[in-house]
Amino acid sequence: MPGEYENTLMQKGLLPSDVEHLKSMLGDTQVSAGSSVRELHSHDESFHAHVLPDVVVLPRSTEEVSKVVAWAYERDIPITPWGVGTSLEGNPIPVHRGIVIDFQEMNRVLDVRPPDFQVDVEAGVVYKDLNKAISNHGLFFPPDPGAAATIGGMIGNNASGIRTVKYGSTKDYVMRVVVVLPGGRIIKTGTRARKSSSGYHLCSLFVGSEGTLGIVTEATLRLVGLPVNFMAVRAVFPTIFDATNTVFQVMNSGLSPAAMEFLDEEVVKILNRDQGLSLNEQPTLLMEFHGFSENGLKEEMAYVEEICRDNKALFLDKGIGQTERARLWEIRHLAHESIRRNHPSLLSLSMDVAVPLSRYSDMVGFAKEQVKDLAAYVFGHAGDGNVHVVVMDDPANRDRWSRVEEANRHIVLKALEFEGTCTGEHGVGIGKRTFLLQEHGESLALMWDIKHLLDPKGLMNPGKFFFMDEEVR
Repeated sequence: MPGEYENTLMQKGLLPSDVEHLKSMLGDTQVSAGSSVRELHSHDESFHAHVLPDVVVLPRSTEEVSKVVAWAYERDIPITPWGVGTSLEGNPIPVHRGIVIDFQEMNRVLDVRPPDFQVDVEAGVVYKDLNKAISNHGLFFPPDPGAAATIGGMIGNNASGIRTVKYGSTKDYVMRVVVVLPGGRIIKTGTRARKSSSGYHLCSLFVGSEGTLGIVTEATLRLVGLPVNFMAVRAVFPTIFDATNTVFQVMNSGLSPAAMEFLDEEVVKILNRDQGLSLNEQPTLLMEFHGFSENGLKEEMAYVEEICRDNKALFLDKGIGQTERARLWEIRHLAHESIRRNHPSLLSLSMDVAVPLSRYSDMVGFAKEQVKDLAAYVFGHAGDGNVHVVVMDDPANRDRWSRVEEANRHIVLKALEFEGTCTGEHGVGIGKRTFLLQEHGESLALMWDIKHLLDPKGLMNPGKFFFMDEEVR
């Protein structure tokens, strides 16, 4: 039960002698208790309060991670893994201080095996760097969360992104992991075979666990071949319903888009203002298709265009090839950055509910109604039912922020009513704990049992998933 963790976590912080001992274990340059380094590791991209860790360590191997975890666990010191801090739900914030384990020094691509469509990597590898390294083999790692996320962070959150509709999320590519468990034990679970019926699928247990069960230090990832031909489309519609109804019809047509993104008119306005663009300021779909031949893609394009016209599309911008594709997708990747830059004095609350595709139009319409009086932007991965709502406001203004939180609660509860989820890809972190019992019911107690079995002291990324002072069963 969460209350059992309270005494363990009421530690007073590390002593200078503890920091010196960590330096003797790893080396002076791999341990820092300096204020600037601790501040850098006190927050992510969310609005959640900053919390300074006592010390930051930068291991260079799984064995060094094991030594740190074993030492900390014996002394009841909280442990929080860190990628690059691009999370949006407070996932890597060290809410109980202690040690942050930063993986920037473990950033090696260990082995590329093109005949197997596999790669072995350390947790600190940035996925964009990985894709550059393997592109000369004609391969790529499809999950694309947009920010410069590390593989370890993507595994922790089960990240996905714009290509999920065709290729799936991170969990679909993790074949084998090396994990440091609480207490420092190292395990390897999974296989390099493309399928297995041997035992429990423990890889799936650690994917999406946000470091609360153990720390993934290495992974074997499945890769796919780089597509030869691309077709990218921007379609503009008079209403949100016309745009979102197009999503359902394209998916129902037998076509297989590699990506399908929705932008509301407010997002397009921000992009025009921030990036100096002249896009139609109306609901917009961005779509991408992959194919073997240019002629085949042109045939698909004709069908897509017909569906868009039937749904009152006002404008279609289409292109085949890498250059055109890059031009259109730059629009989507700039969205979150442009929103934040245009509200420099405000912080963002980012929602990422996901619902069955048949309820996508309803979900978007409901979300728009809930945030109509706020500085809010609605967009998302429409092809897999994922709706992002970004609200910019000031948490210090309690009247205003309570309205933001109320909108968040209503939107999440509506997604759950539609038999969806409170988080499609950002993870639970701090912000989504409130909704887990309603989403998971009795199975949340089983999650707690698993957590308590592996981490009886509650020291692994504490304060995430579960509330420490409440029962879950």
